[in-house]
Amino acid sequence: MNQYTELVEALKKHSPIVFLGGAGVSTESGIPDFRSESGIYKTIHEYGYPPETILSAPFFYDETETFYEYYKKYLLHPEAKPNRAHKALARLEEDGRLTGVVTQNIDNLHQEAGSVRVFELHGSVYRNFCTKCNKSFQLDYIIKSAGVPKCDNCGGIIKPDVVLYGEGLDEVVLRGAISRISGAEMLIIGGTSLAVYPAAGLVNYFSGKTLAIINKSPTPADRNASIVVNDSIGKVLGDAVDEILGKEQD
Repeated sequence: MNQYTELVEALKKHSPIVFLGGAGVSTESGIPDFRSESGIYKTIHEYGYPPETILSAPFFYDETETFYEYYKKYLLHPEAKPNRAHKALARLEEDGRLTGVVTQNIDNLHQEAGSVRVFELHGSVYRNFCTKCNKSFQLDYIIKSAGVPKCDNCGGIIKPDVVLYGEGLDEVVLRGAISRISGAEMLIIGGTSLAVYPAAGLVNYFSGKTLAIINKSPTPADRNASIVVNDSIGKVLGDAVDEILGKEQD
């Protein structure tokens, strides 16, 4: 039995299932990974800093204009649509097999695909708030603002509700993610190299039966996994769920 077939069989027999995903899920929707080698090179060449510096809390407050120039150019992709991986996970949740999606992505694509139980470890670009009066703003307001977005109520600087480097994860979201992973019978890790902490450390909370990893390149957790498939997350999950639940009608 090959690894793909084992994945299909595991998806059939296990429940609850939880998914832990990273940038590789979103790249298949056309959203570039700013942490990739080319993304880092491009940022340093254009701005003189690596992405981790520009997307840090100190940089946001000290160099707000440059932060937003980079942020709007490289992190906002409202045109992106859910791919087969997002849709497959939403179908598994609707079928009652999957009880949570834990994501490092900030693009809202899991929710757009129909997933409900989504734990956004790093926040979302679709939520924004005034640093002075805490008024909330939609993504569209940020996109249409020239330069640094300012609050239309008090004039304060608006900050995206994303976890910047140097900031801690939201405790409520983190506890929810840990609870789902701890209670899962099967954990699928997909589209992540497991290099970014503390998100990568969440795999240590899994004590269920089957750990499956779907990623184009090897990860540090491969040696502990029952199933490892080095291929496109969209193709693998999409095909597997189509086999189990049948193909969706257009």
